Amino acid sequence: MPDFFEIERLIEDLAKIYATACASTWFKLSRNLRPSKEEFRDKTVEFMNYFQFSLSKFPENEEGEKFRDYANKMLQAETKKVVDGNNKEVEKRYKYFVGWS
Repeated sequence: MPDFFEIERLIEDLAKIYATACASTWFKLSRNLRPSKEEFRDKTVEFMNYFQFSLSKFPENEEGEKFRDYANKMLQAETKKVVDGNNKEVEKRYKYFVGWS
């Protein structure tokens, strides 16, 4: 398997850098300034899963398929951490968001 260091780091930080910011903004625009932890986690995961669109743009060949399988497994593992409340960055962002609003 080739080295996919860049994508591995991106998926590991996807919730922290991208998805929580999108979720927070979504709740602000929806005027829900006190979502439950589960709602916040679910919305974060929803935005994380949009990364699958980006993965679909990689080459349609055997190596591309192997890459997509690998990246999707990583994405599933990271989303499970979020849903289970085991992503420290998401939990910290949630506390900040509900404390701010």
